[in-house]
Amino acid sequence: VVAVDLSWPMLVAAAERARTNHVSHRVHLLLAPADRVPVADGSIDLVVAHGIWNLAGSAAEFRRAVAEAARVARPGAGLFVFTFSRNTFPPDLPPEPGEPFVFTQFSGQPQCFLTAEQLVGELAAAGFVRDQSVPWQEYNRRDHRTPDGGPPVIHEAAFRRR
Repeated sequence: VVAVDLSWPMLVAAAERARTNHVSHRVHLLLAPADRVPVADGSIDLVVAHGIWNLAGSAAEFRRAVAEAARVARPGAGLFVFTFSRNTFPPDLPPEPGEPFVFTQFSGQPQCFLTAEQLVGELAAAGFVRDQSVPWQEYNRRDHRTPDGGPPVIHEAAFRRR
């Protein structure tokens, strides 16, 4: 298992959990950004992008991280995605100027909130196809959302590297 995070405290917590579960000899922890993962091309069997891509501050940064996931994933590798949904906000709320899916209204910082169609399209452009055997989930979905209306709506889905 190779775990990559840009947060030192998250890596420390992962190391402690690995020690507690007696698997630290099988876990390699790397401090790196999502768009520059220090592993070989096509060497990963499963990419888990859990709550990381939504932190991208621009569509360009998001796309670099997705391209990096595609680079490290071997053909046929799985991709598990857990990321913010555009349904967090009312449909008439526009994204930041010049950005297709970046909003600042949730945390005051630019973050990515994609529609299901945008997420599928962005991943397809990088070489991932939807894994229909895993149900698409959208958590925290409510009607009539407001910018300060509670937790973000979350997409959870699986894909495969072509």
